[in-house]
Order: sequence, then C-alpha cells, then structure tokens
Amino acid sequence: MEAAADAGDPDSHVFACILSARAADGADPLDDAIGLAPDELDRLLSKHFPGLAGLDSPVAGYIAARRGRRQGRAVADLVLAEEVDDLRTLLLDHVTAPAEEAVWLAAMVARACLFSNHLWQDLGLTSRKDLSGLLLRHFGPLSAKNTGDMKWKKFFYKQLCDREGLNLCKAPSCGVCTDFKHCFGPEE
Repeated sequence: MEAAADAGDPDSHVFACILSARAADGADPLDDAIGLAPDELDRLLSKHFPGLAGLDSPVAGYIAARRGRRQGRAVADLVLAEEVDDLRTLLLDHVTAPAEEAVWLAAMVARACLFSNHLWQDLGLTSRKDLSGLLLRHFGPLSAKNTGDMKWKKFFYKQLCDREGLNLCKAPSCGVCTDFKHCFGPEE
C-alpha cells in the first residue's frame, strides 16, 4: 500500500501502517476501526494515497466496497466512546502545529488505545520508536511530558487521571510500584 504514498512523508508511512493493520484485521467499517468519520477517511486517502483506488489491496477493496455508503458507525459502547473522546482531546490539547494530519492522528491513536496490544502494535507500526516519532512530531508538548519513558497507553491514561485529579497508583512513586515492569521497559 505504501507505494501509493509519498515515500519521503513520515505521516504517509504511518497512515499506510494504520490502514493496512486495520484492513488486514477485517475491520468493518474501516473508518470506525481507525477512529475517523467516513468523509475524514476519504480526505486522508485522497491526500496521502491518490493512486490507491487502482491497486489490489485490502484498503483498496474497502474503498471499492463502500462507494455510495456514507454512514460510518461510531464506537458502539458509550463509555468507550467517551474514553476515545477524552484521549483525542488530550492529544489535541498538545498539538505541535495545527494540521489535518494531527487531527487524524489524534483520532487514530485514541481509537487504537482501545485495542489490547502495545499501542505501536495496534497502530501497525514497526516499533515503539515509530510511535514516539509521530507523537513528537504532532504532539510534542505531550510527548515531552513522558520523561520516564512510560509505555504510551499507560502514559495517556495516567495523564487523563492527573487531569481529573485521580490518583489510582498503587505506590507513592512509580519506582517502588509492583507494576513498574508493566508501565516501563521494553515493548517487544
């Protein structure tokens, strides 16, 4: 899929990874699985992958199948939908520079937080380094707050708790917490 994208654009690479991962999972509808409205997905595809319609790929198949269908579904569970909204707002409150790509990525990252693997895996990226790079590019002020290199999903949820004045930590500091290895350390 990435052959249709601008090879020098790191965002096109990230979008290709996310779309490919969710399409390969058989996500239906794809727009909901990545956290975008149908018109947002159409805009992203036309901007970053203008030649995609002629390719044989799961994403191209999705595009062909949904022509004429304009209604996407939102996250079905209201509590989860609110969670996604909170995460998207957290990211958008820390945008490095206003851009459509930042809005799309905030939605995609927030939606991927509901999946069960490491965030970089749920986004279809090749490593945590790729995720850290996109967060630094688009959400620099938030990325800079992760001074202890906490795993990103854990970090985002901790930020949400901090915003609400909630302290759900088991210990007075992360260094002495029994869950330290779950929050910090390698993500293989």
